Amino acid sequence: MFLSISGMSSKWKGDRRGNLWLCWFRHNTTTYHITIQKLGAAQMYQEMDDVVNQVLAVPLICSEALYNTIIYYFTEARKLTRAVNIFNHMKSSRNSNCKPSIRTYNILFAALLSRGSNSYINHAYMDTIRCLFKQMVNDGVEPDIFTLNSMIKGYVLSLHVNDALRIFHQMGGVYACKPNSFTYDYLIHGLCAQGRTKNAKEICNEMKTAGLIPSSKSYNSLVNALALGGETEEAVEYVWEMTENQRSADFITYRTVLDEICRQGRVQEAMRLLQEFQEKNLVDGGAYKKLLYVLEDDYGN
Repeated sequence: MFLSISGMSSKWKGDRRGNLWLCWFRHNTTTYHITIQKLGAAQMYQEMDDVVNQVLAVPLICSEALYNTIIYYFTEARKLTRAVNIFNHMKSSRNSNCKPSIRTYNILFAALLSRGSNSYINHAYMDTIRCLFKQMVNDGVEPDIFTLNSMIKGYVLSLHVNDALRIFHQMGGVYACKPNSFTYDYLIHGLCAQGRTKNAKEICNEMKTAGLIPSSKSYNSLVNALALGGETEEAVEYVWEMTENQRSADFITYRTVLDEICRQGRVQEAMRLLQEFQEKNLVDGGAYKKLLYVLEDDYGN
């Protein structure tokens, strides 16, 4: 039989003669850590919260990994305020083993970036992310590639693409981090969303020079932006490039390219291109018919 009293547990034990005695032991960092992991994974957040309160009440129970786990599961439970309170508790701790690490900050960055789905909400959270990043650097915590990509992604989502480019250009010199495929993809998508196709192509070329292949999302963004900007020939070139790199264009991309070619008075060329898409199995029968109907409806038989 176990009883939990203010972080202390008891267990009745007996010997061969049937005598019983009561043994006492205290929970330590490991037992609390395992308990919180189990409760968090089971989404038993209220019970987890009760255990966290016990942890906070015992100053000797202190571990950066333990607090990171607490913060992570509070963010999973959408209790961002509670997670930030734990973070502040870590910062104010006199125990060096409890100070926030790069892992702590990255958990919070990921949680903040997942909040909201439009630029206004992302703009509001980006102010918090910016302050958190500044605080991290001031505290001597070196950002890693995940941190910097989080900043770039946040700036792109909040429509501050120039700030995202600033972080990108600081990667090698200031932070000694090498951009990866996520870095380039975020920038290409953000630049294309603002119609800055020249800059997007420069980033795309730099990405390929680094031996990386743009994602399907980046290619689709670039093709759509080029087509809408009237650069249909170059848009088609990127369509062939993405297929060579085993990236797939979506229905909207094909429609945008064909539609813009037709707008330029080259309807027959658009029809031949659609036929070529089908012959190369880039569009299936259903998509081919839909695209054909759209062109016929908009530009005649």
